Amino acid sequence: MKQQKKGLNTICTHVGQLEDKEFKGAISPLYMGTAYAFEDIDVKRYPRYFNTPNQVALAKKIAALEHAEAALIFGSGMAAISTSLLAFLKAGDHIVIQKIIYGGTYNLVVEEFEKFGISYSFTDGFSAEDFESKIQENTKVIYIETPSNPLLNITDLKAVADISKKHGLISMIDNTFASPVNQNPIDFGIDLVIHSATKYMGGHSDICAGAVASTEVNIKRIFQLAKNFGGSLSDYTVWLLERSIKTMGIRVRAQNTNAHTMAEYLYVHKDISAVYYPGLPSHPDHDIAKKQMKGFGGMLSFELNADFNASKFQKSLKLIKPAMSLAGVESTVLSPTLTSHSLLSAEERKRQGIADGLIRFSVGIEETEDLIADIEQALEKVRKEKELAV
Repeated sequence: MKQQKKGLNTICTHVGQLEDKEFKGAISPLYMGTAYAFEDIDVKRYPRYFNTPNQVALAKKIAALEHAEAALIFGSGMAAISTSLLAFLKAGDHIVIQKIIYGGTYNLVVEEFEKFGISYSFTDGFSAEDFESKIQENTKVIYIETPSNPLLNITDLKAVADISKKHGLISMIDNTFASPVNQNPIDFGIDLVIHSATKYMGGHSDICAGAVASTEVNIKRIFQLAKNFGGSLSDYTVWLLERSIKTMGIRVRAQNTNAHTMAEYLYVHKDISAVYYPGLPSHPDHDIAKKQMKGFGGMLSFELNADFNASKFQKSLKLIKPAMSLAGVESTVLSPTLTSHSLLSAEERKRQGIADGLIRFSVGIEETEDLIADIEQALEKVRKEKELAV
């Protein structure tokens, strides 16, 4: 009899959970040990080898969520990204990278790759042709991020996966903005899925972690480098992350609904010049998003009219917090030019379409009526200050 495929919330709650054999507790016990026996045992455990009981259990959960064979947990999203990339790239190799990506990833590539003898090309756009046109004889990896940070561009997963297979390349994606709740890239043929687990997996703005999921073969290759780089996570944080993932399905679906409502509200607002959200029919990639996403996510970005001061607007908010990072249960906003993309030059931000007045909005689980009221009072305050200045 074929085993029934488990549902999302069942996976979040039960897969990879450790059994409390001594006290029969309902949750995974926490094993804080850093020194384990090595004689007469099957597995020689050591925290930096990513194989303590809690690390192994959490990796199983994340692999199941991403429909992968295996996974690794890291100390941060950047640790997962850098280790994964360098596991498949060496001196003389080339990588094709999506035009707009997270600022930290962009900085890693432009600041560090030349030191390793690795060349790179950023695409001119997001179409399949844009990616294929940049492939060289020494290309080994195609790297994408969809939805992208911070403009929520959508890249066609199957198209990129097909191009990668055609040319014998490894395809990688930063799936942070979507989360496993809304998008499973492996189902579309992508080889390797990366997350800043700090975000939707953690979901409460109190955990820093990263994750990568793929085949057993690919994960073993990444592990060989990871154990030398030492980007492992403490078992207490691993335990907290496993606890947080239990509610990820419920949290993210609530954030999906709220973000859609907020995007529709902002789209028709007289003080807003642009809204970037793949769930809006006006979004240029809406049809692709519908094809590969189960929900459109809790992230959106918007631009205030040019005569509004973005900094004053954010400081005028009372409920929504101006804060770095994203995806917590509380709503937050930030200016990408001052935070996530501050490492980029002004010219590069302009090339990517990241304006000074752009606000990235991570929508939480509050009532949308309260979020709208907060935005309205902030806009009104800035509007009055502007009138007085005249």
